[in-house]
Amino acid sequence: MTVASEAPILFFDSGVGGLSILAPARAALPTAPIVYAADSAGFPYGTKSETEIAARVPALLGRLVERYRPRLAVIACNTASTIALQHVRAALDIPVVGTVPAIKPAALLSKSRVFGVLGTDATVRQPYVDRLAAEHGADCTVLRYGSAALVQLAEAKLRGETLDPRIARDALAGLLDQPGGDRMDMVVLACTHFPLVEAELAAAAPHPLGFVHGGEGIARRIAFLTQGQSWPATAAPGIAVFTRIDANVDALRLALAGYGLDRLDAL
Repeated sequence: MTVASEAPILFFDSGVGGLSILAPARAALPTAPIVYAADSAGFPYGTKSETEIAARVPALLGRLVERYRPRLAVIACNTASTIALQHVRAALDIPVVGTVPAIKPAALLSKSRVFGVLGTDATVRQPYVDRLAAEHGADCTVLRYGSAALVQLAEAKLRGETLDPRIARDALAGLLDQPGGDRMDMVVLACTHFPLVEAELAAAAPHPLGFVHGGEGIARRIAFLTQGQSWPATAAPGIAVFTRIDANVDALRLALAGYGLDRLDAL
């Protein structure tokens, strides 16, 4: 099937976390048309039930695909991916790329054989994380902690607000204070919001920690799935779509422009 050069890549998240996935994808495919969709009316996902997310995400993506006709969709949200990815793939007739916790690279990089998985409450309790840990980190101690406050910290950072350093410190303490936490040397940022506050996490760490997330791998996957397709000669302004536009979204305009998202739409 021939894909029109102006057909965009659709990125979907509950908020701004998916920008950490968009950035490496844009670097890999600099002229790709971009639609970035955030479910601001449903934010945050990490405290919602699996049933809510499994119903909400496919419905929203169906509306977005109908409106913007993307060539490919990226669920740039760990919580939505671990719960709703199969439902979305069943509902859409385009390729759908999910975001999974970077447990495999953490296990490969950990020297102490103790690493942490820092995500939302909804992500860290998923059986999918159990399977990844068993498959790739069977000889490791895998610590887990869910932090809703860290998601809010990333949103606040992109709105240009003053940040409370205790939030990053408390999130790390949730891992470090567990048995074996003093030997932890790697942390999987298992929420796409968290790479946006990696500097704050590193500053809060009592000893040097390595941080890994899936952005570069997803960029490679997008490039693979779209190889041979045509792209525009130059990059057009990207579109940011929100399910609710309010003062918080207005405060994000400058940050969104920094990611090439110059147009704001409401869904």
